[in-house]
Amino acid sequence: MKVWKEFKKGFIHENPTFVLTLGLCPSLATSSSLKNALGMGLSTTAVLLASNITISLISLLVRRTNTTEQVHKIRIPLYIVVIASFVTVVDFVMKGYFPALSKELGVFIPLIVVNCIILGRAEVFASKNSVLLSICDALGMGLGFTCALMLLASVRELIGAGQLFGLSVFGEGYKPALIFVLAPGAFLTIGLLMGLFKFIGSRKA
Repeated sequence: MKVWKEFKKGFIHENPTFVLTLGLCPSLATSSSLKNALGMGLSTTAVLLASNITISLISLLVRRTNTTEQVHKIRIPLYIVVIASFVTVVDFVMKGYFPALSKELGVFIPLIVVNCIILGRAEVFASKNSVLLSICDALGMGLGFTCALMLLASVRELIGAGQLFGLSVFGEGYKPALIFVLAPGAFLTIGLLMGLFKFIGSRKA
């Protein structure tokens, strides 16, 4: 039961984008199309899963072999080294197997290193819980972030280009609202979706 609870929290109640308002920079910048949103979301999920597992495994050893003060000093550098290592692996894999997508996402793949979602889950959850719960937390938060990006991208690509995954939806006669694929459209869309999540949360409460 606790495993399921940790997994599902990232989709609605603690969604990183719409509820916790984390990772907004890549959310706004890479959600102009569903392809980019899916690539960014899955890349972040892969890093989050690998780093959560690693940090959960080594946190017990760190606490056993260091004093509380020493742990406090080394924990953040340790997290950054772990996260940066997995980000580098993901970046190389994308450049090798998905070069077009890697070019589209550009600097936002390396910037996963400083994504608040990754570092936040390492500090708040993975360092204090078992590997199994850390896996569930990573999958829930990562897939919740991916779903948020895809929801955001669906609205922007559909209204702003009349397409989904590059395929025409409304036909040639549709006149797209180009503002939605630009920066102002990203802010407008994410604001409306955040309001919707707040409304759903208040109704349930």
